[in-house]
Parts: sequence; C-alpha cells; structure tokens
Amino acid sequence: MQPLYNDIGTTYCATRRADPVIAETLAGLVEVQDGRRFLDLACGTGNYTNALSVIGGSWSGCDISEVMIRQARLQNASIDWQLSKADALSYPTGFFEGAICTLAIHHFPELLRPFQEVYRVLHQGALVLFTAFPEQMHQYWLCHYFPEMMKKSIAQMPAQNLVTAALQSAGFKIEKIKPLFVTNALQDLFLYSGKERPHQYLDPLVRANISSFASRCSPAELSAGLERLSKDVATGEFSKVASSYVSAQGDYAYIVARKTL
Repeated sequence: MQPLYNDIGTTYCATRRADPVIAETLAGLVEVQDGRRFLDLACGTGNYTNALSVIGGSWSGCDISEVMIRQARLQNASIDWQLSKADALSYPTGFFEGAICTLAIHHFPELLRPFQEVYRVLHQGALVLFTAFPEQMHQYWLCHYFPEMMKKSIAQMPAQNLVTAALQSAGFKIEKIKPLFVTNALQDLFLYSGKERPHQYLDPLVRANISSFASRCSPAELSAGLERLSKDVATGEFSKVASSYVSAQGDYAYIVARKTL
C-alpha cells in the first residue's frame, strides 16, 4: 500500500475530504467524548481524524505512507501522527477508548494481526470500520463500464464473513453492521461516490485519488469505459444501466466491534 498512497497522497486532499455525515456517524458509533483518547487506524491524510477531533476527544492517527502522514501533520500539528504499520502499533496497551478505520482494511495484507493490535491498544470501547463488502460492490454500475477494474477491486475487498470472523478471533464482539447508501450530498469522493453523479468520473483529478482507477484500471479499459460512459450520459442510456444495478444492501457499511472488560 505504501508506494501507491505515496503517489496518490500528493493530490489526495483535492478531492478526498471528510464527509460531515460520515464523520458524525463515526463519532456517534465510536462514542466520542471529551476526556477520552481515540485512534484513527490507517488515517491517510487525516481528514476524518481532524473532523472527529473537532467533535470531541483526543485523537491519534497512524498510517504507513510517509506522504500521507506529512500532509496530516501540515493540516493539524496538535494531533499525534505516527508513521506505522497497522499490524505493529507503538501505542501502549489499553491506551485508547475507541478506534476507527475508514476505507482501508482492503489494503492490509491480512486482517487478524491489525485487529489484534487495535484490541491490545484499546482499554475498552468500539472499533468502527467503514468499508465496502464484495457483495455490495457487485451492484456498483461501475462494473458495467470498467469490468476488469471492478473485478480486481472486488477480489481485494474482504467479504463480510471474513471481516467479522477476524474481529471475533481478535476478541471483539460484533455489535452492529449499518449500511450506507451513497447520495449526491456525499463530499468525500471515494470509489462509488459518483453513484448518482456519473460525470464525476470524467474528471482525471477525481480518478487520480481513487485507488481502483489509479492502480487497477488499464489505459485501454479506462479509455473505452470513459467513452461509453460519456456517450450514455449524453444520450440518457446511463439511467437504464444504473437502474439495473439497484441494491437494497447499501453501497458501504459501518461495522461496530466492541471490546469490553
């Protein structure tokens, strides 16, 4: 993950910012309160770390990318930023009262060790993951225009049963799984943020800051897919394509796992 996000990190903040609704949801699920310490695992440039620190609590953020952490430090020097692998955290045992990890677990080589590390550094409280499941991603209309890219992306994404099994093996109790449905109000331009705004993917800056487009889409597939998408948007055919990918499962999901004493 490090080389890719060192490349993406140079322009990441141009299109990737903390969505207020997601930030508020994360704050509620992790039970943010002043006087408590929280960790943002694989924090990237710290967009959500910063947003949550405004809501409350004392926050730390760690990431494997030097470029990402450098930008995080420039944004907010008052937060404890650390360059760290997810499976080898330097924080003391029982240091935090909660943790989040947003759109990052698919980059971990394996899940159990990072979850065990978060369990170790939590005194008690919730680990809240924000991710997408393969079952959800099969229903992205992006599969119609960029099938090989999506096939590779889906293959990398841990399935729901694997995520919950790894959390339970680490000692966590699964508390709830809450779906998120993408709307036009979404401000963080991640992979399926253009669900109802297909023209968004025609912008090279937006694509540059989405790992699937940046690393899993060949030039030939990108060119052909963008041409088809642009044509379908112009003719109205896109609405028919999108309607065939409607799903009741949600587009992303929050997983709340808890450590109790």
